[in-house]
Amino acid sequence: MWQRNRYLNRDIMAIKDSISSTISPPDSYGAVVLGGTFDRLHNGHRLFLKAAGELARDRVVVGILDGPMLSRKQSIKPKVEVVHIRDPYGPSIVDKTLDAIVVSQETLPGGLSVNKKRAERGLLQLKVEVVNMVSEESSGEKLSSSTLRKREAHITGKL
Repeated sequence: MWQRNRYLNRDIMAIKDSISSTISPPDSYGAVVLGGTFDRLHNGHRLFLKAAGELARDRVVVGILDGPMLSRKQSIKPKVEVVHIRDPYGPSIVDKTLDAIVVSQETLPGGLSVNKKRAERGLLQLKVEVVNMVSEESSGEKLSSSTLRKREAHITGKL
């Protein structure tokens, strides 16, 4: 018994040694994985996803709980489904079960184009919900991935 506990304690210490209380520098890993429910996206999730994105050089794999994993959770909001989009429309022009599309003022033309394509395919129009863009605090520019990529490239001298 004592011997087993000694090995267990050694294993626990090894695990603790692999856990960092400070995050590694950007681009430290080729691929990073994380997981969660993500049914109510909050600032904790945003921080979690941002950290994974900064740590990864090549890709971030996001696992979203489903099936039996959700049975232990109570009052789950809508199920989040992640799909790869390899063309300008993704599932929006083929999924008959969709009811609405959320866009920004900047992406509104794309949302309208989705409805045009849906009509051509005999699908119901989606309700277009326009969300106001958030401004980046320091510059007042719109907050977007493109803006952040440009700033990072400028800072690292790649632009």
